[in-house]
Amino acid sequence: MNIQSQIQLKPFNTLSLNSIASHYVQINEMTDLEQALAYAKEQQLNILVLSGGSNMLLPEHIHALVIHINIQGIDVLADDQDSQTIRVGAGQNWHDFVLWTTTQKIYGLQNLALIPGLVGAAPVQNIGAYGVEVGDFIQSVEVYDRLLNQTTSLLAQDCDFAYRHSIFKDDPNRYIITHVVFKLLKKPNLKMDYGDLKIAMKDDLTPENLQQQVIHIRQSKLPDPKDYPNAGSFFKNPIITQQEFLPLLEKFPNIPHYPQKNDQVKVAAGWLIDQTGWKGKQLGQVGMFAQQALVLVNYANASLTDVQETYWAVQHDVLQKFTVRLEPEPVMFNDQGLIQPHVG
Repeated sequence: MNIQSQIQLKPFNTLSLNSIASHYVQINEMTDLEQALAYAKEQQLNILVLSGGSNMLLPEHIHALVIHINIQGIDVLADDQDSQTIRVGAGQNWHDFVLWTTTQKIYGLQNLALIPGLVGAAPVQNIGAYGVEVGDFIQSVEVYDRLLNQTTSLLAQDCDFAYRHSIFKDDPNRYIITHVVFKLLKKPNLKMDYGDLKIAMKDDLTPENLQQQVIHIRQSKLPDPKDYPNAGSFFKNPIITQQEFLPLLEKFPNIPHYPQKNDQVKVAAGWLIDQTGWKGKQLGQVGMFAQQALVLVNYANASLTDVQETYWAVQHDVLQKFTVRLEPEPVMFNDQGLIQPHVG
């Protein structure tokens, strides 16, 4: 274990925010993690767990121990005629892992291709795209439980998976994800419910083509963080009640919407942002991307303050026009390495 000091985290977060960590360590195996946690306790430092850096907002200075998860490995745990169960290290690149599953002819994750980040971050947000959520294919999540000071495994039903939500968001300081166990299908069950995906598939109804079309659509709409630093979709699609939705539908008949459980409706956040004139609009060094209004981009050398001013302005305008409040997806950290609520 090699603890480093005063480390620049700009290369490790996809929004490319300048952020200096007082203490930093890369975790390659479980013994590294146990030693790092003991060090943090001894030095009275908070812990900030860094995965792929694709869903976080960092301040300019962090006085904490940043633990960068780099645990690798893919192991087959079970194999039968219907499914294959595999255990994956939290430090594996998510997109590379999805591509690997397709080459192995095990299916379920193809709709989630090209989502940035690492495998260990996937359960936290319960990442999803084109009608599929990763929680649908997770059997269990292996964690280090900081409350009980031991490694343990949480079954999927105990992870409280919901839209962009899990137990790991409810109790962010308790669990450090080390491995994720997936149960994937031998026979594909293609999910093509979204219009642009269904059209793009044409007559080639294979999981390989599904994956390729998802990649193509995402590349056509979403900027590469290497060219335009961003955190992916910045806002969640709001889920509102029928009572709230019906007046909106009456006023805006073309509003894209998707029925949900419990008489609720999911509304397309990108459309709301577009309708308020923010698609392609900048405020200083930060703006919403011209090809996809959901994506907030750092066009220069923006700070967290710059990012906040822009997304607060977007929230304000959407609320004024639609009486719908947009909730940011990325997790915000303070200068002590602790998660803090979004305000504004």
